[in-house]
Amino acid sequence: MRVLITGGAGFIGSHFVRSALSGSYAGLELANVTVLDALTYSGNRDNLRPVEADPRLSFIEADITDRALVDDVMPGHDAVVHFAAESHVDRSILGATAFVSTNVLGTQVLLEAAGRHGVARFLHVSTDEVYGSIEKGSWAEDQPLAPRSPYAASKASSDLMALASFRTHGFDVVVTRCSNNYGPYQFPEKVIPLFVTNLLDGGTVPLYGDGLNVRDWLHVDDHCAGIALALRAGRAGEVYHIGGGTELTNRELTEKLLAACGATWKSVVPVDDRKGHDRRYSLDISKIGTELGFEPAVTLDEGLADTVAWYRNNRDWWEPLKRRAEPLG
Repeated sequence: MRVLITGGAGFIGSHFVRSALSGSYAGLELANVTVLDALTYSGNRDNLRPVEADPRLSFIEADITDRALVDDVMPGHDAVVHFAAESHVDRSILGATAFVSTNVLGTQVLLEAAGRHGVARFLHVSTDEVYGSIEKGSWAEDQPLAPRSPYAASKASSDLMALASFRTHGFDVVVTRCSNNYGPYQFPEKVIPLFVTNLLDGGTVPLYGDGLNVRDWLHVDDHCAGIALALRAGRAGEVYHIGGGTELTNRELTEKLLAACGATWKSVVPVDDRKGHDRRYSLDISKIGTELGFEPAVTLDEGLADTVAWYRNNRDWWEPLKRRAEPLG
């Protein structure tokens, strides 16, 4: 089996690649993996260093919007797992063009090439942010999309293009939507690695607004395990939610990170709230549990402790990133 993994040098994609090549996923134990990644600011070849010597791994540095190149790479692959995306909300507020180009156009380029060359399955990785905000309860997979940031709108658009390929052409597409991810190798602009690396350096951390926005936290290992299940056994044309089942306000998350890093609230700097900041996200994950047997395995306390320890022990990975291009926030 040959699998093309877009964005495979990024945070979540590289975790999937490392896990797949280590034999963690049923059906992919002997798979050959092609990583296609443009190595933008958040893509990093070092994320693949633990498996770079594996003869089953091939790496191609390229943009998914490059039609000719994608058409050259696609033949011979049995499946595509599509992680590649511009994904930071704050950056999308500052400028949305790159998000539309990569997330919408890039996805369509991949879908068309995969269809032309007979790829058996296309798994499109998306986000809970496409639904907007929910005050109570949890979203089911048939919830109408109501994105409220340029990033979320671009992901919602890519979801619809993927699902349209199934409905129009009968192309075997599966869409997964996840809650907030965390874990090792996450670029230090996202909230957990930003807070952890700042606090380990004795710095301050920003807290948006009143800090009461709620997010569900999902360890990247659980997310990728869910993707592997959907890739192997998900029904074509279906959407599956992958969540961690642990909701926290941003203040509660901040408290946990302060404690883990040995810091106090003196390190927290209140900042103006993000434009259009969604109040709460919550996914109903019963469908993937019932159909595919998914259940989160990493508790939040365990996952945060391991994540903080990883950043504490891997300064050589994140310090150059922060020196080269100071993350937003």
